[in-house]
Amino acid sequence: MSRDILTRYIWLSIAAAVTTIALKTGAWYLTGSVGLLSDAVESVINLAAAVMAMVMLKISMLPPDANHEFGHGKAEYFSSLVEGLLIMVAAGGIAYTAAERFINPQPVEQIGVGLFVSLIASIINFSVSRILLNAGKRYRSITLEADAQHLMTDVWTSVAVIAGVGVVGLTGWLKLDSIVAFAVSLNILWTAFAIIRRSVAGLMDASLSVQELDIIESVLSRYRKKDVQFHALLTRQGASRRFVSVHVLVQGSMSVHDAHHIAEDFEKDIRTALPDTVVFTHIEPVDDEISFVDIPLDRE
Repeated sequence: MSRDILTRYIWLSIAAAVTTIALKTGAWYLTGSVGLLSDAVESVINLAAAVMAMVMLKISMLPPDANHEFGHGKAEYFSSLVEGLLIMVAAGGIAYTAAERFINPQPVEQIGVGLFVSLIASIINFSVSRILLNAGKRYRSITLEADAQHLMTDVWTSVAVIAGVGVVGLTGWLKLDSIVAFAVSLNILWTAFAIIRRSVAGLMDASLSVQELDIIESVLSRYRKKDVQFHALLTRQGASRRFVSVHVLVQGSMSVHDAHHIAEDFEKDIRTALPDTVVFTHIEPVDDEISFVDIPLDRE
């Protein structure tokens, strides 16, 4: 599967960010609401994150070279990590502005028109977020998933802001505008934490998920019925690629030719069950005790 298609989704995200920045800035200009201002600020962060995602996706699609023989896929983790940090910056800026406006409340004007404009922006973000999330899961791109989660955070931000500003218009309680903006900043901060944690896990070579390990185990079980054993199973997730390493134990009397075919068949079955997986196998004789010495990652 060519990953060039992923950049099309990022262009969609960039277009959505530019459009919503214009709409939300207009809503803030009309109303003077700090809640709507915080919403507009987050859309600016969305744009910066989408541009960063585009750059990192381009890097991740570069072919392997002499200095990066496993490819450049991990560049996607840098993108999602930076996006998480940008979300944290946005949350801090919103919280600061909300605190300042709480101390010095300002009237909110033309609420109806401002909220309508903000609602249109939210519908755009929601639609693009769903598209990006589905694509991220389909192509196993953490960059698209992080961008989708970022946009969805923006949607919930807008919903809270719209509700808060609407209540301000009905009750005249100006400080509620600031309270809503501060609550939104906390929600954004939590989303940022989740994205950063997942990005760091990828950079630290986290193992495959329990569901993926179960799939691998199902393949191993089929071969165990053929009198083939396994040990030293190691897995890691490298952005869109999975990496699996395992020792294959066969009868010592088996020919190299036959043992090699068993390993090749096994690798093919793993790649079929888990597409885009790089599989490394090491053939060993099951009846040789030395075969069990090198199970640990770091050999003595």
